[in-house]
Amino acid sequence: MEKIIFFGLVIPIFLFVFYLGGRAIMTGFSAKSANRSQSEIDLDERESLENSPKDDKDIASELNKLNELLKSGALTQEEFEKAKNKILND
Repeated sequence: MEKIIFFGLVIPIFLFVFYLGGRAIMTGFSAKSANRSQSEIDLDERESLENSPKDDKDIASELNKLNELLKSGALTQEEFEKAKNKILND
């Protein structure tokens, strides 16, 4: 009698734990696939941006942003020079 009560309680608990575990794994898989497809979209956008020529306004705005970062102290002078050269040489 005690075994029946024990197994009557333990089996549903195990099934519930397996259900929760399977659901968590499936949520992780779906999040990973969504992240993968989002990164593919980002990669396509980056490739299209790299293939298109930069506008002078775009370069000027990037240099202004860099200058603001330098003034705020977020960038050192050395980092600023490297980033500026990268923008101007690309």
